[in-house]
Amino acid sequence: MPPMARVQNNAQLSRELSEGIPDAGMFEDMPKIKQIAGESAGPRVPGKVVIITGANSPLGIGRASAHQFARNGARAVFLCDYASSHLEAHKRELNSLYPTVDIHTRTFDAADETAVKNVVQEALDLYNRLDVFFANAGIAHGKVFWEEDSEGFMQMMRTNTLSVFLAAKYASRAMLKTSKDKPYPQGSIIGTASVAGLRSNAGPTDYSASKAAVISLMQTCAYQLVGTGIRCNAVCPGLIETGMTKATYDAARKRGTEGKIGQLNPLRRGGQPDEIARAVLFLGSDESSYVNGQAWAVDGGLSAGHPFVPGKLA
Repeated sequence: MPPMARVQNNAQLSRELSEGIPDAGMFEDMPKIKQIAGESAGPRVPGKVVIITGANSPLGIGRASAHQFARNGARAVFLCDYASSHLEAHKRELNSLYPTVDIHTRTFDAADETAVKNVVQEALDLYNRLDVFFANAGIAHGKVFWEEDSEGFMQMMRTNTLSVFLAAKYASRAMLKTSKDKPYPQGSIIGTASVAGLRSNAGPTDYSASKAAVISLMQTCAYQLVGTGIRCNAVCPGLIETGMTKATYDAARKRGTEGKIGQLNPLRRGGQPDEIARAVLFLGSDESSYVNGQAWAVDGGLSAGHPFVPGKLA
């Protein structure tokens, strides 16, 4: 049975497919602009329930994204990570800044199927809905492919790719749930990929393969969720100053070459986690209602051109 037929038979259609897009009326002899998303002024994710994996690092994209979701009116944010050394501190900070937002911390492996299933079910049990799952957990290292073994390769794929698959599998089922407050299925699943998943020479082979797989997962899941209003996208950061890249930044500062970081992109700098979090917030909000199945590069322009060292073309 084709995907659309399967969805239709289960009556799991989005609001737009169920009701159509309402007529906005006229201004003089012009039709008013039809709108699907809500207001873009004020909180951008009001009332939404959000799960974020890879949220422990103080310098991480997960932490920065949690702040953006909380700042923009989320009802609840689940901070999840395999490591728990900073989760409670993140919770205290978020509670102090955004006291109306429920902050939950959960410690588990994002590639553990039972654990992912359980946190999604917990969100449903507590709030009767799930709106955003940001599958952000990931690892990286610098080995070349002939030095990597099968165990290391599969660990990379497990952490970076299987975790996104599991997030999509269970979040999509939860996002189909409807209620009085959420009369139609809807949701946003976001996987952290990388510019290394878009083009070569931006990361080690196994890391790049795992991130290319995240992009493919989000694209194919988007099509298999046809008609449901559940969107799947990948965000593809460039070189960002996170816990994962701290050694690179520290070494450059020690050598006095910090100014060379990001020299291959036209902004001539590395990025900050909050700059990725802003893109994640947009993808999680209704403002991105027509963005689906995309790999969004947030990389200072690195992936827009061919690499070269400025001033050294020959």
